[in-house]
Amino acid sequence: MQAFIDIHTHNKLSTNPFSILNVSISEAITTCTISEQTFFSLGIHPWDVHKTDSAILNDFDRFATNRHWKGVGECGLDRNATATFREQMFFFERQIAISEKYCKPLIIHCVSAFNEVILLKKKHKPEQNWIIHGFRGKPALALELVKHGFALSFGEKFNSLSVAATPIELLCLETDTSAFDIETLYRNIATIKNCSPESLCAACSLFKLYVC
Repeated sequence: MQAFIDIHTHNKLSTNPFSILNVSISEAITTCTISEQTFFSLGIHPWDVHKTDSAILNDFDRFATNRHWKGVGECGLDRNATATFREQMFFFERQIAISEKYCKPLIIHCVSAFNEVILLKKKHKPEQNWIIHGFRGKPALALELVKHGFALSFGEKFNSLSVAATPIELLCLETDTSAFDIETLYRNIATIKNCSPESLCAACSLFKLYVC
């Protein structure tokens, strides 16, 4: 069976066995029961950091032995967020450390702060993969990020030229908050890349899923 891996979704009702459900750490420890069959990522969104106690960062430890925990995030920097940039930076750098501690890829939300994210990658020299989720930027930015070792994840709305510019081994796909069918997205992207949908399997290695 083709594994149409959806590396980032907010749809708790998804029937795709290869979806990675995005769950905030506060939700995970209070109200959300994560199915034993569900892959998930855990993070603190930059929109929420100004109303988050830093003590919650210790709660990631609760999930250390859960084999379905596949990523840290979404986390990152957003110039349009209510939280100050200093607050965002504090929580982002702590989640970078958590990503490294537990050997999980980092799923990054970035709005108008790509220079800062690139500088942080140079500063921390991470061993784990960093994936820019929901990338809609132009091909010049895609190439710059790829040059610095980022993977890019594309959703329903994408720049075709940026897809074409992204190496297949650094290209992921996602639905995020959209109801768009992930299989259709795979087929659309495969057409642009002039390959089979089965060839779009970077997420297998980037997230250590090994289901392809």
